[in-house]
Amino acid sequence: MSRLRRIGLVWTMAALLSATVAPAATAEPDGSGPGVPLDQLKVVTTPVATGLAQPVAMAAANDRSGRMLIAERAGTVRAFHPKDGLAADPVLDISDRVNSTGLERGLLGIVPAPDFQKTSQVYVAYTSRPDGALTLSRVPLGDPAREQVLLTQEHSQFANHNGGQLAFGPDGYLYWGLGDGGGGGDPLATGQNLGTLLGKILRLDVSRSCGELPYCVPENNPFVTTPGARPEIWSYGLRNPWRFSFDRLDGSLWVGDVGQSAYEEINHAEAARGGLNFGWSCKEGPAVFNAERCAPDATYTDPVFHYRTGADGCSVIGGHVYRGQRHASLAFGTYVATDWCSGTAWAVRKNDDGTYQSATIGQFPTQVSSFAEDRSGELYAITDRTGELHRVGFERVAPRTD
Repeated sequence: MSRLRRIGLVWTMAALLSATVAPAATAEPDGSGPGVPLDQLKVVTTPVATGLAQPVAMAAANDRSGRMLIAERAGTVRAFHPKDGLAADPVLDISDRVNSTGLERGLLGIVPAPDFQKTSQVYVAYTSRPDGALTLSRVPLGDPAREQVLLTQEHSQFANHNGGQLAFGPDGYLYWGLGDGGGGGDPLATGQNLGTLLGKILRLDVSRSCGELPYCVPENNPFVTTPGARPEIWSYGLRNPWRFSFDRLDGSLWVGDVGQSAYEEINHAEAARGGLNFGWSCKEGPAVFNAERCAPDATYTDPVFHYRTGADGCSVIGGHVYRGQRHASLAFGTYVATDWCSGTAWAVRKNDDGTYQSATIGQFPTQVSSFAEDRSGELYAITDRTGELHRVGFERVAPRTD
């Protein structure tokens, strides 16, 4: 998440944007319409568990149990149940194969298999021993000896920018985000290079194998027929897509991409829209970063929201579009994200005309490392150093007048 480079800064905690939102009707509690205007929305958090050891990723167990599976950076997975709390013992321990040296390596992503209820299998992304190779594997909970490594990407030169997010899309394929290989300024020039998996989001069919591969490449991946390109690539031009998510209602993809020194950014892609180039390292956020990396015939997809690195935070933590029922009349259809350093809560909504509105909506605890949805669409957040799990909610407040 590129934290070392900026943790020592003194943050200016001024609001990034004041909302300029046209009045909107309050939605009915069934979530059939948009939530309240963003200048009337406030995020609230309730701690529900403590005692986690550097939690970095989580996902709802796909077995109707109500459990959340929480990955700890050293290589363990803990289970949380709203009624029973946080289990004392891990449900999976692969720490013997995880390289967690430095601040950005470790067990970085987890998602249950679609048939988790029957198989207890999860997919995990981690940096492996000894050299920190980015590793995607499938393993049953409680049985690490049965791990099957599916795909690896060399990542030994620098320790940062590993990505790690895993999610199944509405198409049933597994998506995996990888950072650009680390260092500063994309020294390996991977962001715009379709010949490497670094700086990309991949799309894989993990339900079957093809030839010698333990997975298949979907035939409609955008670069399957592009000479020299890795066919697994779905989108590119990313620096460190630490956390991304799919909107469970419309299937669109929201990506939080950590910036270099000027901008943190949120990108949005419509459902099934592959092949997008988000610009790095030609661009950082909305601005040109390295003109020598820009191609005259390239089409770059600009972020739908950005804020200034150093002034408003240090590392964006991408969240989710709220689609739960508990706060549907307030926040339905609202994308929520934060920053690892500042803890500012940001909300983004897409307007009917294709533009976007955004606002600050309060404060999260600092060092939120990841968000997750439970099976009902309610949101949770975990904090890195303090090892806390928080339930995320919303309140309606009086409109701001500033």
